[in-house]
Amino acid sequence: MAENKKPVIAIMRPKTYLKKSSELASSMGFEPVAVPMVELEDMKDEYFDGFVERVMTDVSDYVIFTSANGIDYTLQKIDDREAFIAALNKTKVIAIGPTTRKALEDLGIQVLGMPGVYSSEGLVEYLCPKVKGKVIDTARSFYGSTRLIDGLKSCGAEIHETNVYTLVKPEGKEQQEFIDQVIEGKIDIFAFTSSMMVRNFFDYANDQFVRNRIVGIMNNSVVAAIGLPTAETIESFGVPVSVMPDKFTFKALLEDIREVLD
Repeated sequence: MAENKKPVIAIMRPKTYLKKSSELASSMGFEPVAVPMVELEDMKDEYFDGFVERVMTDVSDYVIFTSANGIDYTLQKIDDREAFIAALNKTKVIAIGPTTRKALEDLGIQVLGMPGVYSSEGLVEYLCPKVKGKVIDTARSFYGSTRLIDGLKSCGAEIHETNVYTLVKPEGKEQQEFIDQVIEGKIDIFAFTSSMMVRNFFDYANDQFVRNRIVGIMNNSVVAAIGLPTAETIESFGVPVSVMPDKFTFKALLEDIREVLD
């Protein structure tokens, strides 16, 4: 990399995040290449109506949101949003981290707290001493970590989960063109924020029969991951992870990448 050249970072988040993530990366001295390797899709499972009923009838003691998307996709399915938000405010609402907390508070939803570590494990550690015998609801992605549910059950809670959205593999020329850029050595940093993002990325590499070449390129690049599950998925493809921030935010990921480069 030339001395004055900005490091090129691959940002593969869903389209809804790409613009802000790219702007943040640019402001921190990176040259972003943005292409979605995962997309969000609405879903309503058989547990959603029970979740709403427990909240509306004051049965839920705690309600956990693990992303701003979980909030959005929940409220899209609610006919009387004001009544539902009022009912949520009678429960103890927990946010996984500051972005989710802000999204809740912007809607007028009071947040009791959030863990020091923004992860499923952090949520379990934060809530475990308080939840024995309590009813907990969580509305989140179909691909949410089982560690949250299993952990809270082991703490003695009655835990209910509804999946309000899912993640899918986007299909398009831009993903194939991005793989070409990787092969051409145009990417210095790979930033992964979910396990499905990793799997979809390597699916495209498989589609073009270039996976081994890409693994070799990544082994000579900076590879960053948010969260241990994402890092473990990357390493299962034979690629070591060089950056994993303590705080599970995209800004923290960029800050730690910059430290490694410096």
